[in-house]
Amino acid sequence: MHPTPFQRPGGFRLQNIFMHPIDLILVAAYLVLVIYIGKRAAAASKNEEGFFLAGRKMGKLYQFFMNFGNSTEPQGAVTTASLVYANGASKSWLTFQTIFISPFYWFVYVWFRRVRLTTVADLFEDRFNSKWLARVYSIYQIGVAVLLIAVGNLTAYSTTASLVLKPEANWTTAERASVDGYYTLVKLEKQAASAPLSAAEKAQYDTLRDLRSTHQLHRYISYLDPVWAQWAFYFVFTAVVGAYMVMGGMKGAAMNNALQGLLVVAFSVLLVPIGLHAIGGWHALALKVSPDKFHLVGASANGQYGFWYIVAFTWASLVQILGLSANMGILGSATNEYAARFGGVSGTYAKRLLIILWAFTGLIGAALFAGSDALSEPDMLWGAMSNRLLGADQAMPGLIGLMLAGVLAGTMGILAAKAVAISSLFVRNIYRHIWPDVPEAQAVRSARWAIVGVLALGLGAARLLTNLEQGVKLIIDVNIPFGAAIMLIYTWRRLTRTAVWTAVALSVGLNIIVPNCNMIAPADFPLVSQLDHAPALTLKDAAGHGVFFDAVVHEDPNDQASPLVGTGRFNFECYLLSYVGLHPENLTVTGRDTARYFFDGIFPFIVLILVSYFTKGTDPARVNLFYGKMKTPVAASHEADLAIMEETRRNPGRFDHLKLLPGTHWEFLKWDRVDAIGFISCLAVSGAIIGLFVLLLKIAAAG
Repeated sequence: MHPTPFQRPGGFRLQNIFMHPIDLILVAAYLVLVIYIGKRAAAASKNEEGFFLAGRKMGKLYQFFMNFGNSTEPQGAVTTASLVYANGASKSWLTFQTIFISPFYWFVYVWFRRVRLTTVADLFEDRFNSKWLARVYSIYQIGVAVLLIAVGNLTAYSTTASLVLKPEANWTTAERASVDGYYTLVKLEKQAASAPLSAAEKAQYDTLRDLRSTHQLHRYISYLDPVWAQWAFYFVFTAVVGAYMVMGGMKGAAMNNALQGLLVVAFSVLLVPIGLHAIGGWHALALKVSPDKFHLVGASANGQYGFWYIVAFTWASLVQILGLSANMGILGSATNEYAARFGGVSGTYAKRLLIILWAFTGLIGAALFAGSDALSEPDMLWGAMSNRLLGADQAMPGLIGLMLAGVLAGTMGILAAKAVAISSLFVRNIYRHIWPDVPEAQAVRSARWAIVGVLALGLGAARLLTNLEQGVKLIIDVNIPFGAAIMLIYTWRRLTRTAVWTAVALSVGLNIIVPNCNMIAPADFPLVSQLDHAPALTLKDAAGHGVFFDAVVHEDPNDQASPLVGTGRFNFECYLLSYVGLHPENLTVTGRDTARYFFDGIFPFIVLILVSYFTKGTDPARVNLFYGKMKTPVAASHEADLAIMEETRRNPGRFDHLKLLPGTHWEFLKWDRVDAIGFISCLAVSGAIIGLFVLLLKIAAAG
C-alpha cells in the first residue's frame, strides 16, 4: 500500500486546503486594488502616447518597477525551482544566464529610447520604409504574446492547483489508477538502480515510463484537474488582468508594477525560511540533498547544464531579448535615456538576486520531497511546498493568500506590459495602416479591444503546453528570428530588407514550424505522421532518451509491441547538423540542446549578412537619418528634443566622428564616461551576484 498523497513518510501532512477566510480576503483585496489602480490611471490614457507610452514621463523609479515586473515572472520562479528540484542548481541557468546579458543592457536600453518610436514594428518602417515588414512583425508578435500569456496562465494554474488537493476518499477509479501507477514506477525505479528487473517487471516499468512521459501518472489529484475547472480559473484570472489593462494602459501597468514588485519579493522569499525550518535548518540541506545538486556548472551527463550549454543558451537568449515587443513600450516611456538605462538595468539585476532564492527553494524542495514522496510533475513543486509549509496547521493564516497574491501579481506584471505592447502593434502597425485617419479616441478603443482579444486567445493556448520548461524554451525560440534582425538594424547599416525577409522566413521554418509541427498540426497530418513515426527519427540514446524528440514512447503505452512514436519538440537542428558530421545519438540530452541553441543563435546572422551583400540596400538618405538619430542623445524635454532632432535631420552625419570603426558599415560608438563607468559597474555587479550564488551553494553543500 503506497502512502496517501497527504501523508509523507516521516510525518509531514499535506493539507486539503479550503482557504482560510483571511487568505481569501487578501487575494480578493489584491484583485480589487489592481482594478482600482487601473481605473485611476485611465485619466492619463486617453490618447495614443498616453495609453502606449505613459506620455514618455516614466522616471528611474517607474522604469525600475516596469523592468523588474517585466522580467520577474512567476513562471521563471516556478520553472527555476522545479528544474533545480529535479536536476540541481545548474538548471537555474535557464533563467540565471541573463546575468551575463545585463551589462549589455546598459547600451541596448539607450537604443530603444534614442530611436524615438512607439513600437518595435516601427523600426522596420523607419529603417527600411517597409510597412509589410512592420505588419508581419506585428502579427507574429501577437502570436508570441498568446504563447507568453499561455505560459503565465499555466504558471498561475499549476501553482494554484497544487494548493487545492482532492481527498483520497473522493478519487475516481481512473485517478486512483494514476496515483497507484506513479508509486509503482517509483518503486521499480528504486529497484532497478540496485538490481536487474525481471522480464515482467521490466515490461511494467517500460509501460509506466511511457505513461509518465505522456503525463498520465500523477502524485496528487487536484480539484482544478477537470477541464471545466481549468477554464474557470483561466477566465477569472484573465478577466482581472484585462480589466486594469483595458482601463489604464501603460500608466496602469507601471503603477500596478510598483505594488506587484513588492508582492513578488514576498512571494520569492516566503518559502525559504519556513522551508529551512521544516527540513531541520540550513545544515540539513547537505544531509538531505545529493551533493551534485549544489554545482552551479554541472555535468551534462547527469542532465545538468554544462559550460557550453550556458554559452549557447545565453547567446540565444540575448538575441531573442531584442525581438521582444514590449521593449519599445517600456523603454520608450522613459523620461530620458538615463532613466531607461539606470531604471532598466537595476530592475533586471533585482531579478538576478531573486533567482538565487528561487534556486534555493528548489533545493529545499529536494529535501522535502524525496524518495517515494517525490513529485511526478516537478512543475507542481511551488504549489506543493506552499501547501505543505503554509497550511493552516503549519503557519499563520494569510500566508497562503499572500503566496497566491504574489503568484498572481508577478504573472499580471509581465502580461500587462506585453498586452500594452500588442495593442500598440495592432493599432499603429495594422489598424492605422488600413484606416490612417481614425481619431485618437477610436484608436485607443481599438487598442483596448486588442488587449481583450489577445488575452482571450491566451486562454486556449495554455491547454497546448505540457510543462513550464517547454513554454520558457519555446518563448526563446520564437523571438530569435526577429531578434537577430533587430540587433543588426541597430548596429549594421549594410543590412537590407530582402535579407530580413529571407532570414526570418528560414529561421521560423527551421527553428519553430518544423520542430513544433506535432503541436501546430493534427497528429494525422501526413508530415507530422512521417516525422514522429519514422524509424530513423524515433531513436533512443544509451540512457533511453529520445535522440531527435523530447521523448520516444510506444504509440500505445499499454502495448510494448506497438510502434515507437516521437513526442514533444523535434530537434530539427541536430538532424540537420547530423549531415555535417554531428552524431546526436552520442551526445547527452544537454549536449543536443547545446547544439540546437548554437544553431538557432548563429544561423539567422549568417543568412542576414550573406543575403545583404547580394541584395540592394535601402535609400542612403533614409539610412543616414536613421543612424544620425541613433547617435543623437535624447534631450531633457520634449521641446528640446524636437529641436536637437531637427538639427540632425539637416545634418545626419554630424556625430559620425563618434563611430568606433569609421569608414565601415558598423555603427558601434566610442564609449563616453557614462558608457564606461556604467558598463564596468554592471560587470562588477554581475560578478558579485555570481560570486554570492557560488558562495551560498558551497556553504550549503558543506552543511
